Amino acid sequence: MRIKKGDTVQVLSGNDKDKKGEVLEVIPKDSKIVVKGVNVRKKHVKPRKQGEEGGIIPVECAINSSKVNIVCPKCGKATRVGYKVENGKKVRICKKCGAIIK
Repeated sequence: MRIKKGDTVQVLSGNDKDKKGEVLEVIPKDSKIVVKGVNVRKKHVKPRKQGEEGGIIPVECAINSSKVNIVCPKCGKATRVGYKVENGKKVRICKKCGAIIK
């Protein structure tokens, strides 16, 4: 997958279109990612211990990785990811401006 944990991404389609957020979790087996503040659902939680409160809490759910693009740190635009070999290491680059994505 071209997206890694900690990347800033922009959603391309769906209810959360044009939202930006940080990737919290990557699930390569299903080609899905969890983005902070995107695809938020309500989860009903039952109190498990005595004194603990139950209630309804918001939870970010996974979305397909094809619905997002990485935001380039240099130009600030949503872009596709390319690869280039520098000093014997494969690095990700921005397709629009050519900057290296960490």
